[in-house]
Amino acid sequence: MSAGSVAISALLEAIPYARFLGMRAELAGDEMTAILPYDDKLVGNPILPALHGGVIGAFMEMTAVAQLYVAQGHLRMPKTIDVSIDYLRSGRPETTYARAHVTKIGRRIANVHVDAWQDQRQKPIAALRGHFLVSPKDDG
Repeated sequence: MSAGSVAISALLEAIPYARFLGMRAELAGDEMTAILPYDDKLVGNPILPALHGGVIGAFMEMTAVAQLYVAQGHLRMPKTIDVSIDYLRSGRPETTYARAHVTKIGRRIANVHVDAWQDQRQKPIAALRGHFLVSPKDDG
């Protein structure tokens, strides 16, 4: 396991909700794929059944934070300023994946886009756009 993979695993282990969800990540170079294994506790609508929208949103937000953590060289934990989520289709009761694309890291703010999908990456179930506070290494 690479040093980056160990750092991402430690980061996700430090986030209680990520532990609750069972979220994990695979790192190939600087590209991270987040994985949300299916569990019955993640279902919001048992009639359909469909994953809870809050679970999907939180999964994508944590994916963005983890990708920023990788992009910044594991220096500081980014903090969420705001996110906007587009729910595109129901999340079926199966494993969900997400990838974040950092569109810009400035001195204080980073912009990130995340897509979440299940069986086909070209058919996302949700998309997130977010702004995150990033601090220079010498800031407190």
